[in-house]
Amino acid sequence: MEYYLQLIINGLVVGSIYSLVALGFVIIFKATKVVNFAQGELVMVGAYFCFALTVQYQLPFLVSFLLTLVFSVILAILVERLILRPLIGEPIISVIMVTIGLSSMLKSFVQMVWGTQIQVFPPILPQEPYMLLGLPIAPVYVAAFGLSLLLFGVFSLFFKYSSLGIAMRATAFDQQAAQSMGIGIKSIFALSWCIAAVVSSIGGIILGNINGINAQLGQLGLKVFPAVILGGLDSLLGAALGGLIIGVLENICEGAAKDLFGLGGFKEVASFVILVIILMIKPYGLFGTKEIERV
Repeated sequence: MEYYLQLIINGLVVGSIYSLVALGFVIIFKATKVVNFAQGELVMVGAYFCFALTVQYQLPFLVSFLLTLVFSVILAILVERLILRPLIGEPIISVIMVTIGLSSMLKSFVQMVWGTQIQVFPPILPQEPYMLLGLPIAPVYVAAFGLSLLLFGVFSLFFKYSSLGIAMRATAFDQQAAQSMGIGIKSIFALSWCIAAVVSSIGGIILGNINGINAQLGQLGLKVFPAVILGGLDSLLGAALGGLIIGVLENICEGAAKDLFGLGGFKEVASFVILVIILMIKPYGLFGTKEIERV
């Protein structure tokens, strides 16, 4: 019983990181209707940039963290202005293919600059574990889960009450109507990419402090995709719950496969098995908006 309880706790921590990255997916999709396949690479670039500032340039972690967020915003603006904005009005599939190309470019850049070896962040929190229900919980796990919840609370308030958040919701609902009301659609697109890059970088930094980082970190974007589909491509609440559910199910499936059948590696495919099941049963996700096409 303790074994599976530990799996659930670990799954909630990993799932909270999935939720952050899924939030970036959803924000971009709500504003632009584009599925960003470079989301995982934004996670990776943010994590490596923070690592470089902290380890190679010996800056305090908090300073490195804040500078990484600034860098993420600059990178997002450059990507949106130089690569994606010229594609406004083009078929969505063309934009999606560009995000796939962007994914390869960012991954190649990271490999050229930092190589492919696993890099480890210096410990920034105490190593003495907390005890929860008799189980040891690393402080970095507690911090990761707490920070993820805090960010979701902040962004929920932002989208519900701030003028920019309301403008983003209006743009997501009807771009033409929003533009007729004086909302700058291009600015909203840029803001969406900035927020997605920031939350992705935060997720990468958290994950780097738990497992270290390497050039394969960008694959997190694909692992998060089932969480996005489960929650619904246009639902912020769905992103939060989908990430947590997928994180827990991954860990339980992996643990059960080892415990019952002695099989390993099931964690790598569990999320995609779940994705196929979701698409067959509820293709719009738990909270996604159903679209009716008239022919």
